[in-house]
Amino acid sequence: MSARIAIIVAEKTFALNATSTIMTHASGHARQRSIAIIRTDIHGTIMRYEGNIFRPFSEANSYLLQCTIGCSHNACTFCGMYKDKRFRVRDLDEIKADIRMAKDSYGDVEKVFLCDGDAIEIDTPVLLDILAELRAAFPSLRHVASYVGPASTLRKSPEELATLCAAGLRKAYLGVETGDDALLAEVRKGVNADEMLRAGRRLIEAGMNLSSMVLLGLAGPGERSREHAIATANITNEMRPHYLAALTVTPVPGTVLYNRVQKGEFTLLDPFETLEEMKVLFEHITIDNLRFVGIHASNYLPINGTLQRDREKMLATIDAALANRDRAALRPDSMRGL
Repeated sequence: MSARIAIIVAEKTFALNATSTIMTHASGHARQRSIAIIRTDIHGTIMRYEGNIFRPFSEANSYLLQCTIGCSHNACTFCGMYKDKRFRVRDLDEIKADIRMAKDSYGDVEKVFLCDGDAIEIDTPVLLDILAELRAAFPSLRHVASYVGPASTLRKSPEELATLCAAGLRKAYLGVETGDDALLAEVRKGVNADEMLRAGRRLIEAGMNLSSMVLLGLAGPGERSREHAIATANITNEMRPHYLAALTVTPVPGTVLYNRVQKGEFTLLDPFETLEEMKVLFEHITIDNLRFVGIHASNYLPINGTLQRDREKMLATIDAALANRDRAALRPDSMRGL
């Protein structure tokens, strides 16, 4: 299979498609179509990259190193990120060659993100070899991050995860989505709430900085919305991630969820129902020093803050929007990202 081409330049990365626009996937990840063009100002090099690029928006300044193709689970009903890819781990020699090319271009980098989905699925000795190569290439390296799947995380022993963290894998992005057992089964996440909790705790206990990603609107309207919010708050309280990133469900063509919406089998929350769900989430989160990140382009009302310090201010922002019911005060659909 021939690899796609990505042009990588040193200081800042911008994912561009053929019309030079940046898109954001419903699951909260910057997306780039087909041939990936990533540019900054002065240096340029050629790097192999197969398929679409997805990364957390907080990794915009990271060197993107493709270690896997696709996602090892790739069955979630709401996610269309890797539907066109069959999961595999890239050849180690190719990965090392990419690192050498990046070193020749950059000289040095501080942050690296391991693409595609679920690099934690890579055999531990191979992943340690990749991390060692990165440390040798980039003396200023302080941050290596990856998406992590709950099932693949649980396939690693606590000792393996601690060793990976000590070797430089310091940041993990875990798609928790919900703490509701029935909903996890419905969206085919592949684990139940207890297993999701164990995966998150195992990453934290290994020393990694954990970002938990959850989806507003995943249960639909009514009492299930409230149950989803409370269960998600409960699993957050028990897991104790460092960051909680909330995104709003947006159907992606070709996914099971999209087809259900088209058939009238699933009802999306309206903007104010989404805010009500977020309010319930805030009201039931009790842990302290939790960085909440709600500025993703899928969300109707951008909210950031630290719980519990900013809790009242964050709730007041939601209450004001709910009291006014002014759709013009919210992010318009034309500005909400896929």
